[in-house]
Amino acid sequence: MGDEAADDRLLKSFLAEVSEVERDNEVVRILACFKLNPFEYLNLPFESSPEDVKKQYRKLSLLVHPDKCKHPQAKEAFGALAKAQQLLLDQQERDYILSQVTAAKEELRMKRKKQLKKDNASKIKSLVDEGKYEQTYEQSQEFQQELKLKVREILTDQEWRRRKMQMRISEEEGRLKKDEEEAKEMWKRKREHEEQWEGTREQRVSSWRDFMKGGKKVKKGETRPPKLKTEDPNKSYVQRPVKRG
Repeated sequence: MGDEAADDRLLKSFLAEVSEVERDNEVVRILACFKLNPFEYLNLPFESSPEDVKKQYRKLSLLVHPDKCKHPQAKEAFGALAKAQQLLLDQQERDYILSQVTAAKEELRMKRKKQLKKDNASKIKSLVDEGKYEQTYEQSQEFQQELKLKVREILTDQEWRRRKMQMRISEEEGRLKKDEEEAKEMWKRKREHEEQWEGTREQRVSSWRDFMKGGKKVKKGETRPPKLKTEDPNKSYVQRPVKRG
């Protein structure tokens, strides 16, 4: 409790000293951040803990709160900070981002090794220091900036892949829906045809009965009786019996 009270006092003191220009500058900084990296919005290093995230969010959100900051886009910046905190406190989202950070570090380390092969002096120093040389380099501002840019590159690539996959899924869903609608339409036409055929059944039966009773010529539009077939399926005529002397 004592630590929290001390933090509150320090925060209030800090906010009292902040000018309107500084608040506006922070809004501009937030809105210029890379949208896929919540660490950038909160201006935190990748090693930051969830507790660091909460503290930094509280500090920055009070700085750009629409009630305290007169910048026209303060509300938008405030919302961006809230979203960034939400992502970094979600374990699954946090793990995903950190996995991309790890991939970025590996790429930069491979690049560094290739450079050292060409620079014998750096290579020898690295061997003598037993890795301390590389550790120091990774803590440098130069490496951190390279890492930040590489993370942007990887996150952008992953987002593009995700969107392409989503687009393909949407296209496939659209195709399946179209096929389903066409199948429904086909069955509907078939059913209507069957109902129409069934509806004229009585008429067909009546016409056939009239024909059989009177031997009358079938009127146009009425159903004709089937042709008689001979034993020879290849002959289309009816063979009459031959009269003998």
